[in-house]
Amino acid sequence: MNTENPPCGVEERAPVPDGREFVESVVLEEFPAELTGGVDLAPLDGRIAMTTDSFAASPLFFPGGDLGDLAVNGTVNDLAASGAVPRHLVARLVVEDGFTIGGLRRVARSMGAAATGAGVRITSGGGAVVARGEVDGCRIDTTGVGTFTGARRLGASRARPGDAVLVTGPVGDHGIAVLLRQDSQVAGHVSDTAALHGLLHEVLAAAPGVRVLRNATRGGIAAVLDEISRASGVAVALDEDAVPVRARVRAAAELLDIDPLRVACEGRAVAVVDAAQADVALAAMRAHPLGERAAIIGRIEVG
Repeated sequence: MNTENPPCGVEERAPVPDGREFVESVVLEEFPAELTGGVDLAPLDGRIAMTTDSFAASPLFFPGGDLGDLAVNGTVNDLAASGAVPRHLVARLVVEDGFTIGGLRRVARSMGAAATGAGVRITSGGGAVVARGEVDGCRIDTTGVGTFTGARRLGASRARPGDAVLVTGPVGDHGIAVLLRQDSQVAGHVSDTAALHGLLHEVLAAAPGVRVLRNATRGGIAAVLDEISRASGVAVALDEDAVPVRARVRAAAELLDIDPLRVACEGRAVAVVDAAQADVALAAMRAHPLGERAAIIGRIEVG
């Protein structure tokens, strides 16, 4: 039997393996000409940035936030990490049949408050009700639009040996708060969900040598560093002792037998900066309320 060339349709009927990396690799292979900015974000005519994503959370409401502000903040942060100023957001709420009106209003109200706080406009919105089991209560699909104010280019492939690696604050807060759910209110665990564009703007203004900005969402900072390593063909020498982790988060992670570096954050970013400007970038982070515990956590080395 010829195993190198399976019969027509056999491969196409196989289930998609779990993992975002596999899905994105197929997307890039099938329409690479259009993806000038990667899978998540596209620069249009060098002036406009556009990003799209889908947001889900279980539970929908957690200490420190909910699905509504998570969706707005996540979209804003994706734009900000590209160097763009977030401007507009389009949202579509996909609701499971049986989801309560009160829950829907709560999510929508949270989105409105988060958008106002971030200074972005939700310029269009819509929704749909789907059968039970198709979504877990509610899912939010967003498209965000921002503008570039300069010619600077940022990207995971721009890291260079000798660069410094920084993180804007303690990691693991969001993931642990969600994992512990209701008990987290008693234990003091609160999500870090926040819009980072103000902080990142200050860093970019202070340190022109910033090469990479990435939100530490799915997979935490470990996933971000792996992406940078692969995209730039470099190695990351991480000083784990320098990574800020709250004591209660570290204790909970040990109890749950998980690595806090692999736990999702929703209000933290990783930056790769020219080593000569690392201290300046760090000072800019720490001067902002969302970056008070920022730290230099490693360096880029030859791969």
